[in-house]
Amino acid sequence: MEEKLYTIPVMDAFKVDCECPLCKMRDDIENDNIAFAMGPSYMEDYIRFETDEKGYCSRHIKKLYEYNNRLGLALIMETHLKNVKKQVDTLSKEKSSGGLFKKKEKKPITEYLDKLNGSCFVCDRLNDTFDRYVATILYLWKKEDKDFLELYKNCKGFCFEHLNALLKYADKELSGNKFDEFNKMTIDIFEQNLDRTIEDVEWFIKKFDYRYKDEPWKNSKDALVRTMYKTNGVTDEE
Repeated sequence: MEEKLYTIPVMDAFKVDCECPLCKMRDDIENDNIAFAMGPSYMEDYIRFETDEKGYCSRHIKKLYEYNNRLGLALIMETHLKNVKKQVDTLSKEKSSGGLFKKKEKKPITEYLDKLNGSCFVCDRLNDTFDRYVATILYLWKKEDKDFLELYKNCKGFCFEHLNALLKYADKELSGNKFDEFNKMTIDIFEQNLDRTIEDVEWFIKKFDYRYKDEPWKNSKDALVRTMYKTNGVTDEE
């Protein structure tokens, strides 16, 4: 089964002390794909063809720049820009008879730019691999892998987005008692850790009250950071 190929990175992510192991997985996949995009692969014709067609979203173009391979990024951008110019030149001539600027009509250029602005080489690779990781989670859970179940039950829960991803995938892959069991376990884990986060945030707020200034911080010093992690998946690597 293909999902078995991803058992190790999935297990490793659940071993990390963090607010959402799926965020950890996604960060790792993203970093791997940034390194891939800026490694020797960008000299391969088939990779350059794909990056020329898709380009990068604003988040990932910034990360590519921060990778500090300026020559590599310049080469990628050079052929990407030339490809976009070629496409725009071609599409602008398709309706040179005057139909190009008619209102309430889909224009080839805007359709192309809509597609271009919604595409990203790194996002596509990231999302494809992440989906396989989520499938692996369900695979390990369904086969009742003891090591994985122990890690799953004792993790610190999930961010809102990735709780949703787990429940949606379970809806497609599980049925009957298995579906009910997975949903109950997953939501219980989420709610228990949400209670923990709420308690820490409440204490964090109290520490700004002079009546509590001499009280210990307990586990609340980083409560706000962990809350952003839980609600929006904002990790230390952002």
